[in-house]
Amino acid sequence: MIALLDERFAMIYGAFKTLAGILSLGTIFSGAFSHAWCPVDVVIVSGRIEDAPRKGIIRVQLVYPKQKQKMGESGEVTVEGGSFRIQIPFLTQSRAPVLIGTLLEKCDRKPETVVVTLVEADQEGEREYDRVSLHLARNFKMADPSAYALRSAILLHGPPSVLPIR
Repeated sequence: MIALLDERFAMIYGAFKTLAGILSLGTIFSGAFSHAWCPVDVVIVSGRIEDAPRKGIIRVQLVYPKQKQKMGESGEVTVEGGSFRIQIPFLTQSRAPVLIGTLLEKCDRKPETVVVTLVEADQEGEREYDRVSLHLARNFKMADPSAYALRSAILLHGPPSVLPIR
């Protein structure tokens, strides 16, 4: 009888140990592949437009130095009252984690250049009026630990206004 109880206890203990091992491995690997640990930073671009077009749009494109696809995140905002402000978030993860969790994960990805374009959209298509390329290291400062803001607002030029002849 005691031998039978010892055998049952050994079977239950073995099954419990196996289940605990499987759950532990599942927890480890689900953490390794389910999400990134690198932060999301943001580039903040603001400025004003001289002679703003009626249907003006500001388009911002982040450009990266060492990637197969150099163009990165982008966004656009409608011009209102001759000024604009736009935030473009980007993931800082430059390499996927190797093995488990954050082992060998790199979080140093950041754009090299920020391209700001003023366009006007109408029935005929889009017309580009002005474009400026800003270097992240020279033209931006850290506003907080996760935000790059322009050192000074930029000025873009729309179509020249036509003044009546007197």
